[in-house]
Amino acid sequence: MSGISDILTELKAEHRLRSIPGQPSEGFLDLSSNDYLGLAQRHAEFREEFTERFSDAPYSSSASRLLSMQQKYHLMLEAFLAELYGKETLLFNSGYHANVGCIGALTLPSTLFVCDKLIHASIVDGLRINGAEFKRFPHNDIAKLKRILEKEASRYDHLIVVVESIYSMDGDEAPLSELVALKQQYPSILLYVDEAHAFGVRGKRGLGLCEEYDLIKHADILIGTFGKAAASIGAFAVVTEEMKSFLINTARPFIFSTALPPVNVAWSLLMTEKIIGMENERRHLAEISHYFSERISEISSQPTGSDSQIIPYLTGSAQRALDIADKLRQAGYLALPIRRPTVPPGGERIRFSLSAAMTRQELCDVADILQKIN
Repeated sequence: MSGISDILTELKAEHRLRSIPGQPSEGFLDLSSNDYLGLAQRHAEFREEFTERFSDAPYSSSASRLLSMQQKYHLMLEAFLAELYGKETLLFNSGYHANVGCIGALTLPSTLFVCDKLIHASIVDGLRINGAEFKRFPHNDIAKLKRILEKEASRYDHLIVVVESIYSMDGDEAPLSELVALKQQYPSILLYVDEAHAFGVRGKRGLGLCEEYDLIKHADILIGTFGKAAASIGAFAVVTEEMKSFLINTARPFIFSTALPPVNVAWSLLMTEKIIGMENERRHLAEISHYFSERISEISSQPTGSDSQIIPYLTGSAQRALDIADKLRQAGYLALPIRRPTVPPGGERIRFSLSAAMTRQELCDVADILQKIN
């Protein structure tokens, strides 16, 4: 097809041509995975318990949630999450489905979405696909957000402020307490918080940053995912009973997608049960993340800005990111380069994604190699 070759040639010239990574040989330390608690590496440990408890879980739902008769475990997982959060929950097939579906459902007349500049692509797609009206404010810039709200509050019935609790590329936190204060100042505000990278790793029970700061009740829509720390697949929205009914009837990815296989939902239920008690793993992850962030700051001579297990090492160019990733791979470490359009020009980086299964010494060795490369 005309134009495809030109696009691929241009991507290659800009060092942005991607390919699906192959399976590495044994012995590599994976610093790119979102397996934040190391649960994906422990599946054999839980296999016997899973088989005994969920032996009847079918391998297909064979229909959407509104049609399928194979939903025992879907309902069990939603009920368990509702008990944990103290609010209703609704399962989606993925974080992408959840964000596109919820944003689409909320795209109502006289509604303005006010979004952090660094929100995830799935939220941006939800806004664009559904023709939503939206404005974006500079990352974590509360002063700019206030100015937008002051200007627009009288023009719209609903203002939906959209943030990630932990940002997927920079690893920093949204100022949730300040956002809640704004919500109390403007009654028309709904607060939408994507906790994809906080679920499992933050809060006493691993429910996310909103739990850690006791703000769950203030988040009107809270999105969590099972494909990262929970070592499974799927996502969920934490909402009021009324909002759940609304989403069931209006979120198109929910309505028109075959439901997750019950066997996967049962695994998510087991993993969530395990996550609740993994306080030691969360503590260890926080400690090694702080250590590694400090080392990266020393090597790069600039603060990483990270408050989490996601730690960026800015390279300044796509080519340098590729070169560093290649040298790390030669040394036995998988840390993939992040380039446009995932990050803006000049934001090219190695994104280090740490796991509770890692040791301080392993990260010390990685930092030593980076120091030599630098």
